[in-house]
Amino acid sequence: MTGDHTAEHRGALLGLPASGPGALAGFGRRLAALVVDGLLSVLVALAVVSLVTGHPQPPGTWSAVALFVEYTFFVGFFAQTPGMRVLGIACVRLPDGGPLGLWRAAVRAALLQLFVPAVITDENGRGWHDRAVQSVMVRTK
Repeated sequence: MTGDHTAEHRGALLGLPASGPGALAGFGRRLAALVVDGLLSVLVALAVVSLVTGHPQPPGTWSAVALFVEYTFFVGFFAQTPGMRVLGIACVRLPDGGPLGLWRAAVRAALLQLFVPAVITDENGRGWHDRAVQSVMVRTK
């Protein structure tokens, strides 16, 4: 980490390496992981709604509930959702790199679903949802 706030690469100001495990996760991987997790939440919500109603029907907003629960549980305890695991990324707490815990993961998941906090990023690619809970998305491989 540099003391004069100049960065030789994205993530340097956070003490992250330029590449490899622990480096900032790129936007493409993050988006792909979100798509995988979104599809999983739709399938889970569809299954639950179909079981409750007795016939298949669109899950509607239950997909958002399933995504919130998925993100809160998996990021809170394991620092990775299934989509993040497949894409080789994790959401970790700054500065120690540990899992967020349920509280921070729930706040992050709620802000992520508002969409705007996720697309307004800083020089390290961290959206409002990451900055609010002091987290960062990093590569695991």
